[in-house]
Amino acid sequence: MLSVRNLHVQFPTRDREAVRGVSFEVEDGEILGLVGESGSGKTVTAMSVAGLLDGCRRSGEIFLDGAALPTGRELRSVQGRDIGVVFQDPLSSMDPLMRVGEQVEEVLRLHTNLKRRERRRRCLEAMAAVELPDPERVYRAWPHELSGGMRQRAMIAAAVIIRPRLLLLDEPTTALDVTVQAQILELLRRLNREEGLTMLFISHDLRLVRKLCNRVAVMKEGEIVEFGDTEAVYRQPRHPYTRRLIDAIPRRREGMRQEDSA
Repeated sequence: MLSVRNLHVQFPTRDREAVRGVSFEVEDGEILGLVGESGSGKTVTAMSVAGLLDGCRRSGEIFLDGAALPTGRELRSVQGRDIGVVFQDPLSSMDPLMRVGEQVEEVLRLHTNLKRRERRRRCLEAMAAVELPDPERVYRAWPHELSGGMRQRAMIAAAVIIRPRLLLLDEPTTALDVTVQAQILELLRRLNREEGLTMLFISHDLRLVRKLCNRVAVMKEGEIVEFGDTEAVYRQPRHPYTRRLIDAIPRRREGMRQEDSA
């Protein structure tokens, strides 16, 4: 599905590359976790895949279903249609001057010839699919009138409404409380299970990655230092940095250590 080969990214204001020779693959229908602390390069990697980085030097190859991703203006035909993106803070990602429904259906306006009535119908279906209550009301609402969890569900609806081949999720639950966070994770699991949606899930929290992802790539200082089955990496990490990420997870430490060694 997605193949990233020897990706390098450097910003002009920095001496050190943000991403240094990263290579990985996301298989069709899987959820791959890309985990690391702030500044590890995980978001830069994902935004490179989405073509959302400007003003930086980038080298390497990115393939989607065997075809190299286009560059420049041609990339716009892929953004939104083939690759959907959900960001960390749904409020700052939404236009406060546009009603929610208009924003959810915008990708249909850009990438299809559907009439307004059909776009609205598809939008309401997408909202219902992500379990937004009363889609008609949400369609007419302004972003500030929704809760954080509802805004994030609306952004997921906007990202999947056109059925992209790949969904990139950049820390999509960080700004949410624990209960809503669990609901969003369950929603993503259902979309993957029922729709076969392929996902790249970006997080600093290996606990969330363990709950959601089939495999995980651990990033440190712009490089992937560990890669493998999520449960195997969690239970028997090979790299000291991975062990530090696991030890940093707030939990009942003794009980979890016993579970890990079982």
